[in-house]
Amino acid sequence: MMMTACDDGRRRVYEIGDKGESWTEAFGTLSRVWGNPKGENVKRVRSGFITATIEESEVMLVTLPVYPKDKGDNGKDEFHLWLTDNTHISGIGPVSCDDDAAASSLLYKSGNNDELIVLYEKKKDSTDKPSPGMVSVLLKKELKRVKDVLTTWKKVDDRVSQLCPPTSATQGTSTDNACTDKITNGLVGFLSGNFSDGTWRDEYLGVNATVTGAAEATRTPDGVTFTGRGAWAEWPVGSQGPNQLYHFANYNFTLVATVSFRNVLEEGNIPLMGVRLNGNGGSKSLELSYNQGGKWAVVCSGQATPEQKGGWEPDTKYQVAIVLQNSSQGSA
Repeated sequence: MMMTACDDGRRRVYEIGDKGESWTEAFGTLSRVWGNPKGENVKRVRSGFITATIEESEVMLVTLPVYPKDKGDNGKDEFHLWLTDNTHISGIGPVSCDDDAAASSLLYKSGNNDELIVLYEKKKDSTDKPSPGMVSVLLKKELKRVKDVLTTWKKVDDRVSQLCPPTSATQGTSTDNACTDKITNGLVGFLSGNFSDGTWRDEYLGVNATVTGAAEATRTPDGVTFTGRGAWAEWPVGSQGPNQLYHFANYNFTLVATVSFRNVLEEGNIPLMGVRLNGNGGSKSLELSYNQGGKWAVVCSGQATPEQKGGWEPDTKYQVAIVLQNSSQGSA
């Protein structure tokens, strides 16, 4: 695997295949997640990038610079540590103390007394002159955080797996809820009942959703209940600044929700969930709605599709999904 900083302001990740003959961009999870500054006078910074087996999980640890917004305010470039298992990504925190860092490397010693160490080059000393000095920092707290995050990911995987038992577990009984594939394969984010103060927290510690509107959203054991007109939630997967944890959503994704409705008093189509490109009120690329007549409706790129087969009934749970393929092919 290879990571490179590109002129378009994104760090691209490539995987090798064909017995080492070619490199292919890893669009699945990691490529273009992390940003880097653009411009002719920008100096590239070498980052730490290692693989390791921690808590019986194969992971990658990455150190990448976080650039201050205002260089005129004695801003310093500091390195942050990131953890990924090639499906989920979590920011662990800064690792370069108060130094202005220029390049970094990571070292990991496995075993019962495992250690994680970061080596980084200082850009300058207190006199503002170039400094060739190297700093070594033992990352005890950060390694503990890495293990805590991995434990959380495993617990959430176990919880989600219970939502859809494998076919073998349902033999001799109804197979309506059986899964032929592992439900957690490729599952990047999961919103359930962790909601408070207007924030609907991702169980995988990724991107949180924001609940807004005049009406109240009520936490339930396995989700959120929106009551009244104007209650809604936004999962801002494309609004995290230079680091886009869900950058893959620009190309391919499947968004699945379990929903149920009470009595519907409004006329016309009522939006249930949708995907909006470019943010800031940009046009919706795909929207799934329901109406008072018990019918589903889909709007794709501003055009209504033919009326959907089947319908919905109050107080009945339904699983609905929005799918994007190859950046442009959407369905619901």
